Amino acid sequence: MKHRLFLALAIVVLVPLAIAFGVRSTPSAPTPAPSMEISTATSLRSLAQKRGISIGAAVELEPFYNDANYRQVLAREFNTLVPENAFKFQFLHPNPDRYDFSHVDRLVEFAKAHNMQVRGSPLVWHYAQPDWLNQGKFTREELLGILQTHIQTVVGRYRGQVFAWDVVNEALNRDGSLRDTIWLRHIGPEYIDLAFRWAHQADPNARLFYSDYGNDELGRKANAMYTMVSGLLQRGVPIDGVGMQTHKRLGYAPRLNLLSENIGRLEKLGLEVQFTELDITIQDGTGSREERLMKQAQTYRSLLQTCLAFKNCTAFITWGFTDRYTWLGSLTGQLEAPLLFDESYRPKPAYNAIEDVLSSHSGK
Repeated sequence: MKHRLFLALAIVVLVPLAIAFGVRSTPSAPTPAPSMEISTATSLRSLAQKRGISIGAAVELEPFYNDANYRQVLAREFNTLVPENAFKFQFLHPNPDRYDFSHVDRLVEFAKAHNMQVRGSPLVWHYAQPDWLNQGKFTREELLGILQTHIQTVVGRYRGQVFAWDVVNEALNRDGSLRDTIWLRHIGPEYIDLAFRWAHQADPNARLFYSDYGNDELGRKANAMYTMVSGLLQRGVPIDGVGMQTHKRLGYAPRLNLLSENIGRLEKLGLEVQFTELDITIQDGTGSREERLMKQAQTYRSLLQTCLAFKNCTAFITWGFTDRYTWLGSLTGQLEAPLLFDESYRPKPAYNAIEDVLSSHSGK
């Protein structure tokens, strides 16, 4: 019961805290991730390409470096790679005058070797920031300089290599108000506009997104986000889309009508929608494990079908891909089984459901 209550709070109310718990220390030194000859002829990525959609997964560094099966399945099944933690400020910019690009560089090299896209996340967030930033006594002008330099250094380094960025992440509270962050407190709401403008200057061809949790279905937070991105567009701020994190539980399956209405109104604004951190846990479901896995599969199926119904839904990305490595396990201490492959890299019913939708869907 305690675990269930904690999971409910973590996913339904405190997802950003959960992500923060999922932040793991990076290996001290990367080891080579060799290129492999991997057939993708019968894979999710080959089916997704025919449907004109990106299908991807977040990548943890430890298994990426140390587990050949992890790399093989990643390259075979997905056309989009998201560094799970390596792009976060804390790891990428650990000291005021020092960046550490070694881990991201390895992931980018791997993506190039296997004809995958790289998606960057996040540039501006209130978690996973280094102590020198959180504990520093900076003026507004100094923080403006720090933020601009960070964004343009990172985006500029990977110009032409990262196709999309979550520029600003989780800037809204659940009630729709702006979250109290170091950036809002000391710069003001305009930090959001500035972040997008600086990212665009560094790479005019990259797709720029606002990302959040709890913004997928119509509601208070989604409405606030709609108002915010509408304002960005009206002010000429370069934003291309919205990322919907969509961490779900069987007991809180998405309400597809409200999700569809939300995607539809964003489409009318000319904005893309991408599912960016998708996972679906089974611990709070009813029935046998097999029954819960089938229900999980149906939820994945419904979400992908909803996405494919809209031309502006352009990516379907899970937060990890094997239950062997998932941030949720470290959070709750339970085997949440939220992803497409089990702990032995065997495809689960959720994988089969996505495969079936991609195979049968008539396209956009």
